[in-house]
Amino acid sequence: MNGILPLWKPRGMTSHDCVFKLRKLLRTKKVGHTGTLDPEVSGVLPICIGRATKIAEYITASGKTYEGDVTLGYSTTTEDAWGEKVEEKEIDRVITRTEVEEILQSMTGEITQTPPMFSAVKVNGKRLYEYARQGVEVERPSRVVTIHKLQLLDDWIELDPEDPSFSFEVVCGKGTYVRTLAVEIGNKLGYPAHMSALTRTQSAGFRKEHCFTFEEIQESVFNDQQQSLLLPLELGLSHLPKMTISDTLAEKVKNGARLEEPEDWPDGPEIVMEYQDKAIAIYQPHPDKPGIIKPVKVLFND
Repeated sequence: MNGILPLWKPRGMTSHDCVFKLRKLLRTKKVGHTGTLDPEVSGVLPICIGRATKIAEYITASGKTYEGDVTLGYSTTTEDAWGEKVEEKEIDRVITRTEVEEILQSMTGEITQTPPMFSAVKVNGKRLYEYARQGVEVERPSRVVTIHKLQLLDDWIELDPEDPSFSFEVVCGKGTYVRTLAVEIGNKLGYPAHMSALTRTQSAGFRKEHCFTFEEIQESVFNDQQQSLLLPLELGLSHLPKMTISDTLAEKVKNGARLEEPEDWPDGPEIVMEYQDKAIAIYQPHPDKPGIIKPVKVLFND
């Protein structure tokens, strides 16, 4: 089996849990996920099978879309609804839709985030959530992330102080902590806040309508139709520039040869070399030799 299985991850499972279960269901060891999705978050999780595991990092690095709920009034240790309360404050003023929209607009573009303690970021060789479970607070490295779009979803004019929650959609780049966005929105409004619900609706070019649940996967395996679950690995590279190559060049590319840069070489740090509609390698300009291109990954060499 070779291809991408777009999984609709249920709440309550880690990304690793999903990989482990699929290895057993599909009877194959070569299975990898495309970026950690928190256990309490449901949604799109593309799974790479077989040869497609070579491109997992490209799906991980591509954009994601989430729909979430922010609840004002209290913050938690985990920045979501499943942690212990840290700070609480009653909503004592009118919060308007216009005010929230202006805050969301101010957070669009490149912003700096500090990862939450309950996250998989490593500090001194140890993941932050391991420190957090031991009650140890450590200094966390900030990172710059890109927010492409941040907008409200529900229709309200003034926030109900008895139910101070609202829904939003965010389109963001790699490494964004959406839980932390909720906390930052609350801070800008002057209240502690947390992410009360979150769903990933898109990862790379994969959306909810492409996805299969575990129940559907089990049924396909039972009927010996598991191949029908897989999408071509080329879909995971759809965000990269492409170049169609000839038979002669394809043989060199399959062997990982360094080549002279073609006249019609597309712009971009990495280019997918396609032969007969199949992505066979990813190339980039040679860093030290102008006019030469070199392979980053060879995907098909048979």
